[in-house]
Amino acid sequence: MLEIEGLSKHYPGTAAAALDNVSLQLEGGEIIALIGPSGAGKSTLIRCINRLVEPTAGRIVLAGEELTALRARELRRARRRIGMVFQEFALVERLSVMENLLSGRLGYVGLWRSVLRRFPQSDITRAFELLERVGLEGYADRRADTLSGGQRQRVGIARALMQAPELLLVDEPTASLDPRTARQIMRLIHELCTEHKLPAIINLHDVPLAMRFCPRIIGLRGGRIVFDGPVKQLDTTVLTQIYGDEDWASMAGEQADDDAQDDVASGAAVVDRGRAP
Repeated sequence: MLEIEGLSKHYPGTAAAALDNVSLQLEGGEIIALIGPSGAGKSTLIRCINRLVEPTAGRIVLAGEELTALRARELRRARRRIGMVFQEFALVERLSVMENLLSGRLGYVGLWRSVLRRFPQSDITRAFELLERVGLEGYADRRADTLSGGQRQRVGIARALMQAPELLLVDEPTASLDPRTARQIMRLIHELCTEHKLPAIINLHDVPLAMRFCPRIIGLRGGRIVFDGPVKQLDTTVLTQIYGDEDWASMAGEQADDDAQDDVASGAAVVDRGRAP
């Protein structure tokens, strides 16, 4: 599905490489978390895949097409196949939720049709379906700047899915959110990727979130992959190799407490819905 070979990125004026000979493969339906300390190269790797950052060396191949060999027009066409969810949401604040969702179809309908709001009815129907799926039914006409952080991220996720992508790239989706909302957003991403059999690469600082929602973990340090394997192999020794010394046992206990609180809250919500007239 996705194959990365020998990917490197050197920024001018820096001695160390942001990425150093990174290679990995992603199969259809896989959900991968990228973890590692700040400056490890996680965001650079995500952005090199869709060439928001130009690699210095290496190959990126998506479903048989080498993205690193594409020129501007071909690259624009290829980017339609790659959905992107951003840390800071990247919404147009003065536009409505529906207008932000439909911007995910720009690569298909063109600029002028989008300016004139001449989207096919099928796109509009799909947008309403996605709004309902991400928990924002009834929000179509709300301006983006009136939404909470969690709501904005839900719009960003729905907008990415409007592209009908073959690959989802997610760059720090929970960094601006409180812990409970962060878990809700990660649960939503996991569910949607599973439903659509959509492979995803998710850049996360939160190790417990990565371990809870991502079956495969890739650990980066200094621009290199130092771990790539199933979450069950991510023990304290590996985490120390990626991050250095930390009280990992204490962190796991805190996460268990948070999960229990989530379960109680979810159960209460189900009871309330059952009592509703």
